[in-house]
Amino acid sequence: MTLSGRLVALIAFGVVPVVLIGELYDRALEALLAWIALVVLLVVIDLVAAASPRRLALDRALPARVRLGETVQSSLYLTNTGRRMLRGVVRDAWQPSAGASTTRSSVQIPAGERRMVSLTLTPFRRGERRTERVTVRSFGPLGLAARQATLRSAGRIRVLPPFNSRKHLPSRLARLRELDGRTSVMIRGQGTEFDSLREYVRGDDVRSIDWRATARHSDVMVRTWRPERDRRVVIVIDTGRTQAARIDDEPRIDTAFESALLLAALATRAGDRVDLIMYDRRLRGRVHGASGPELLSRMVDAMAPVEPDLIEMDWAAVPGLVRQVTTQRSLVVLATAIDAPGISRELMAIVPLLTRNHTVLVSSVTDPDVLAGVLQRGDRDEVYRAAAAERALLDVARVTTVLKRYGADVVTGSPADLPPAVADRYLALKAAGRL
Repeated sequence: MTLSGRLVALIAFGVVPVVLIGELYDRALEALLAWIALVVLLVVIDLVAAASPRRLALDRALPARVRLGETVQSSLYLTNTGRRMLRGVVRDAWQPSAGASTTRSSVQIPAGERRMVSLTLTPFRRGERRTERVTVRSFGPLGLAARQATLRSAGRIRVLPPFNSRKHLPSRLARLRELDGRTSVMIRGQGTEFDSLREYVRGDDVRSIDWRATARHSDVMVRTWRPERDRRVVIVIDTGRTQAARIDDEPRIDTAFESALLLAALATRAGDRVDLIMYDRRLRGRVHGASGPELLSRMVDAMAPVEPDLIEMDWAAVPGLVRQVTTQRSLVVLATAIDAPGISRELMAIVPLLTRNHTVLVSSVTDPDVLAGVLQRGDRDEVYRAAAAERALLDVARVTTVLKRYGADVVTGSPADLPPAVADRYLALKAAGRL
């Protein structure tokens, strides 16, 4: 049972005149007690006349998935199976991060009829957003008190990464088409595929002469080559504690997801096979063997519930994870943080193991505030901040130098700049014949 504001107002407005009238007859206490008894009687009558909230049957209709920041409608259907009209308030207990426009709705449901309560959801966090229960307050005709019950009606919606970096995809696809056109001029080298035969011209590498074809023709014939398609791209996302830091009001891991999605969309259009591994000290998610539209769908589903764990990344296990995915030469992309040599020591130790058999690309988010802090030296506080920013940039430069010495490429950038920068480096590796 719950009491309404109308009951409080009734008691408050009734006490003063009742007491004044009672004092005229020297019966103020008796008058007050009589008034309270009358109010209690009215409350009991109101509760008895109220419909039972437990006679409601609940049903839900809501989409299974939504991208972060998008708005969807959640519909809750309430069927009154009782014999009295239900006048009340319904509270749908969504998690706060589901971004419900309101949680309380007034309803009037005649006996045997059904009504729909619609909520607008705009989630502001990834993952599974859930609601488990619905609380219903059923008021009597006087509106003084209500019968209350909490009914179970589970619902959930999966909030996917927003993939805002898809706006960069058309321009990169255009560059990919240009690259495919330029590679019609065949090249020779490691990781290339035989394409066709043509006549020898001065300057051709004599090692490309096909002697069998030459014997069948009157001219010297050479083989032409083109960069291989159907290569492997293995994306490893660090889900350890460093990825929980927020840069430009976005967790680092979300920027890693954006970079991975843009790279995967580009690589699968180029005919390459993409695999995703999310790991810290246990496997948090994996996408293997998908291609085309299915690839991005499975990737966003795997990424949606993943949040960084406050533990150190176990980089020693990464070479083994990559070997489980593929043994052929691949592009291995490591999405992590390289802020300081201390936290990057294990990363630097395993990079030589990977570069023996693969092309390695390390991507890391940089803080725009750090870059801006270097330039601000107007007073003493700003000078100290500038010194700290310089030290942070020097640490990143030291780690970058070591990684490049071990044969890895390194891409850094702000949350807005990193995804297209990773895609550009992928295209540059394609153009150089390294993929």
